[in-house]
Amino acid sequence: MSFYINNTNPNRPGPICGNAMNGICEKVLIETTKVFDACVSQTTETGIILPVTGFNPPSPTLPLTYISATNQIGSSVVVSDIVIDRIDSTSNYANVSMNITIPLTVTYRDANGVIGTGTSSITVAKSAVLFVPQPSLTPVDIKVNAIFNSSIGTFTPDSSFTVTGCLQIVVKVTAVVDILLPSYGYPVIPPCQACPTCNACPGLSDLPLYPTASQINRV
Repeated sequence: MSFYINNTNPNRPGPICGNAMNGICEKVLIETTKVFDACVSQTTETGIILPVTGFNPPSPTLPLTYISATNQIGSSVVVSDIVIDRIDSTSNYANVSMNITIPLTVTYRDANGVIGTGTSSITVAKSAVLFVPQPSLTPVDIKVNAIFNSSIGTFTPDSSFTVTGCLQIVVKVTAVVDILLPSYGYPVIPPCQACPTCNACPGLSDLPLYPTASQINRV
């Protein structure tokens, strides 16, 4: 059993049936990342030069035939030189500009037909008009997700590729805030499917799954 397998308990995530107000039992203060504004762009980038290092296997036989370039697994997009330039006529909006660096894995085939990979990156300048809250003690942050995908490119003798690819960028204006939300309380966590060789842990069976505060004394 799980939240979604053979479970009819109403205290579980999923679609709301009937009156959504039924079952609300408290106001919960949570710390979360609030997104104030966001936008997405998709462009085709041409003439991008990708210097390649970290050849694997090392010392490939030149010339190389380009296969592809995609985001490097496990590497994050780096955002730098962020400038928030507020628009005088509409003070809650600003032109947000930045440089975005995307680490890439480049795949190629060498002159002997051996497929290998190398590392590179693409850096692009991006700007967008977005809603940016007024200054407060809680700082506003600019978050960026970006994907670059290319299958068109040519090799140049200086161990680089000139490529064309699709670039998708999502820019968000965020802040970590405390928000008061209506809540249905804690979910009922169903038991996992029984394991024939597993035994319950002595001393833990009587502990509640979540901390409780059934009564709050006000001072």
